[in-house]
Parts: sequence; structure tokens; C-alpha cells
Amino acid sequence: MTSGSGVMLVVEDANHRRTNVDLRTFPFLIGRGPENHLILRDSRVSRNHARIVHLEGGCVLEDLGSRHGVWVNGARIGRQASLHGGEKIEFGVADGYQVHFVRTAAELRKLIEAPTVGVADGGDTGTVIQGTANLEKLRAVLEVARSLQDSFSVDDVLHTVVDAALAVTGAERGFLLLFGAGGQGTELEVRSARARGGGFLSGDELRVPRQLIQRALESRRDLFTMQFDPAALDERSPGNTIALLELRSICCVPLLRLNIGRGESTQLLGAGRSSAGVLYMDSRLSKVDLAGGNRELLQTLAIEVSTVLENARLLEQQRLKQKIEEELELARGIQQSLLPRRLPEEGWFRACGSSQASHEVGGDYYDVMAPAADLRTVVIADVAGKGVSSALLASFLQGVFLGAAGGLEIPEVLSRINTFMTERGEHGKYATLFYADIREAGQMTWSNAGHCSPLLVRAEGTVEVLRATSMPVGMIPDALFAAETLQLLPGDRLILYTDGVTEAQNRAGDFFGKTRLREAVQAALALDCARMHDAVQAAISEFTGGEEQSDDVTLVVLEFAGARS
Repeated sequence: MTSGSGVMLVVEDANHRRTNVDLRTFPFLIGRGPENHLILRDSRVSRNHARIVHLEGGCVLEDLGSRHGVWVNGARIGRQASLHGGEKIEFGVADGYQVHFVRTAAELRKLIEAPTVGVADGGDTGTVIQGTANLEKLRAVLEVARSLQDSFSVDDVLHTVVDAALAVTGAERGFLLLFGAGGQGTELEVRSARARGGGFLSGDELRVPRQLIQRALESRRDLFTMQFDPAALDERSPGNTIALLELRSICCVPLLRLNIGRGESTQLLGAGRSSAGVLYMDSRLSKVDLAGGNRELLQTLAIEVSTVLENARLLEQQRLKQKIEEELELARGIQQSLLPRRLPEEGWFRACGSSQASHEVGGDYYDVMAPAADLRTVVIADVAGKGVSSALLASFLQGVFLGAAGGLEIPEVLSRINTFMTERGEHGKYATLFYADIREAGQMTWSNAGHCSPLLVRAEGTVEVLRATSMPVGMIPDALFAAETLQLLPGDRLILYTDGVTEAQNRAGDFFGKTRLREAVQAALALDCARMHDAVQAAISEFTGGEEQSDDVTLVVLEFAGARS
């Protein structure tokens, strides 16, 4: 069967891409198989999952014995369920397709504008009863409201609202005006302009000065009208403007700026800048009809459109947040890919390191380079702050160290970095770092620019602390950076870390701290560098109990095995 049903499906995939599908052929088949009208490319969806049939009373959704079931508005249906408009349909998997069943704007206009014939008390048919007419109008408004709940085109929703308001009041033209920048600006802007019957108008056809509408909106707390009364006109009255424009009457319905989900009652009436905009209607030939419950219907409609506008704003915020999270996840992946993929496990120098990313992009960086067969260069850095700017600066540091390894003296490298960061870097950005050159003969030249003090564990078990030799890079122009030298012996190990280690927190809010770190290192003295690294990591994980951390946890363990190895 082929039919213009006046309804459509809005199909949203797992990546939030949306497609509109008109329902014209019935029964309309949904499933994974190629024979379906709507093909859902998800292995968890049954080959023939569901279908929509068109009956005299409307559309019905049927489950075709699917494996995971059919869910409507969060509840699993039995064999079938009626569809009225606004339903969200899912297919038994939380992260799969969502299908929204919505009425088209044309269909909603038919519902709103359909004449209502009732039966009088005496039994005469064909008499329009005012009470029944109002109930039918309310039904039409509720149909609009139901469609608003899951509509993805805000503009289509606003056009439909204006059409509904014109049908309820009998006004000839309608304009929906919002304060600019999504309802957050200071000037009213036309978002929808419609003629009675569904035709589009130009926003320029609103000839009443917007400043006049805005002043009236700011001074009134209720739906308000302006009627043409020649006897009451003076040069400053709004009615004078109406007369000059040959308008018989206008009606304005304030749209409230809502706070959804904050426990506040939803109210239509609000003064001044609590309004998100206004629904404006006017007529040249007749008065706007606000009798017989029409005022209440308009207020109901205004509440619905206010809710839609707030939902659209929240949805945009959610999408922006999701986009930012996706970009941060990509940045985290790039940042992790910049870390060394392989560290030396054999020979005179060995290393093991890791950096566990927090939920944000951080500025931790470590690297081990081999400029020559008898030289290893080691660096660990932590850029102050979080976010993409810190990650970019950490990448810059990596490039500097890769280019300078083995070619420049340590103080010269740090001085150049400091000059760049103070002259061209973001204001307030600095980095702490530990930088060392280790020779095969055991000589280690190092500098600690305000970084967490590494632990030098001697082969016999004593622990030395390599404290800061200068301030961090990027703080003060022309800062001096000193380097020191010490002798490593076979079996010595060096533990490097960022403050994400000592500031790792458990559920109670306690920090792992330097004392626990030292205890974990001393408990692993008999282990080689790789197993010592794993033991310290295990101690941190046991302490935090799986709690999400606010900073990257970076730990590097180095071992000097000696030239004979």
C-alpha cells in the first residue's frame, strides 16, 4: 500500500547523524536485511526487526519477533503499539539506532485547522459547540506539543507553532521574534513569519517597530493585545502606530526563558529580560479572537515553544560538549602517541615508563633518546595547567629536546626554551622538567628546573633526592639554569615522576604523597627497573581504588647496569 500518511521517521545513528524518512509505503519494514524499507546497519538488529502498518485509526508499530525487542519511549512493547507522534523507538541496544516518529508540519496544520462539528443539546447535528471546539483546538495544540518533544528542526517547530497560534486566534499574520544569539541577545529578531493557511512571509513585512514591541514586552507580565480605538489615540500611543499601519488589532504572547531540570516551576508569565522572545500576531480585517479559552490555549502553546527553545539550547550545549570531548579524546590519543613506544630493556642502560592520561588533556611528557652509543638523554616535563594549550607546549618541548639531544649543553637548552616561552608563549604558562645526560661510564649531568625531586636509589639501598637546581622554564626572562654532575654505579636506579603521582587521590580525598612513593620504591629494591615500575604503579592503583584522577600519572624508572652489561 502506498499513501501520503503525513508522518515521517527521523533516524539517528550511533554517531548522531540524522536522516528524515517519509512514510509512504505500508507496511513499512525495518531491519538489518536489504529487503527492508529502513535498513539499520547494526549486527545486533534482527534481519526483520519491526514494521509500521497504517490502519484507519493511525499507525501501529509491530515487533516481528526480534531478538532484542522493540522499545518505545524507554519501555519494551509487546506485539504492537500505537503511534501518535513524538515517540522515540529503539531496538534493544542502548548505543544503537534511534528512530523518532513525528508528524509533518502539513499534517499538524490539518489537525489544527480541521472544522469541528458537534451535537447540540437538542440532538441537532451540524451545530458547532464552543466547548467541543475548544477541546478540539486543545487536542490540536497537544498534537503540536507532542511533535515538539522529539523534533530535530527547531525552525520547523517554530513555523508549526505560529501556524497553530493563527488557527486558534483567527489572526491573519504571525511572527515569532527571539532575542538575538539564540534568545540570549538584547534585540528582537524575526525567526518565523507566517500567513494564516501556512504561507511564508518575509520578516520585513512586520512593520510595527520592534522597539515598540520590545518596550511593551518589558512592561507587561501577561499576554497582551492592542486594539484600534480612534477615540483613545494620541501621538504617543501604541494604537496610533496600529492605525497608521492599517491594523485593526495585534496580540503579543511573551515567551519565557525557562530553566529546565533545575527544580523550578515552569511559568509562562515573566517580566523584562526573563523573556526569550514574543509570539506576535496581527489582523487588518478582524479582531484577534481571545474568547472561549483561546487565551489559555495560546499560553499553553507559549509554554511549549519556550520549552522547545530551552531544550534546543541545552541540546546545542550537549553537542558542543560532546564535540569538545571528542576533540580532547583525539588530543589525548595524539599526546599518548608522542610518548616513546619502546624503551631500552637490555645493555648498559635500561628504562621503563608510562603515562596514564586523566580525563583531560594534560601537559606531561617524557622521553629517552640515544644520541650516541655511549650516551642516553632523559627528560621528563610537566607543563602547568591542562587543556590543549598545555599539550601543544609539551609537544613543543619534545621537538626541542629531540633536536638538542647530544648537541648542546643542558643549561643552554633550558635557557633557549625559557627565552621562547617568556617571549612568545602564552602568558602564565611554564613547565617544570628534569633533564639528564647519562654516559656509559656512569657520569650523569642533570638539571632540575622546579620539577618533582627524582629519587636516586643506590644499589646498596640508600635513597638520594635530586632537588631543584633552578626555577621552572618560562617564568622569568634571562633566568639562569645550572647543571650538576654525579657518578652512577652498576645497579643504581633513578625514579622520575610528575606531581600526578604524589597527588593521586583516593575516594576519601587523601593524596598518595611522597612518603608512600618512597615506601613503594623501597619495597621493590630487589626488583629490576621494569618490575619496580610495575610495583610502584600497582601501589598507586591500590591506593586510588580506581578513582578518576584530575592529572596525568607519569612514572619513569631508569637503571644503570654498567659498561660490562
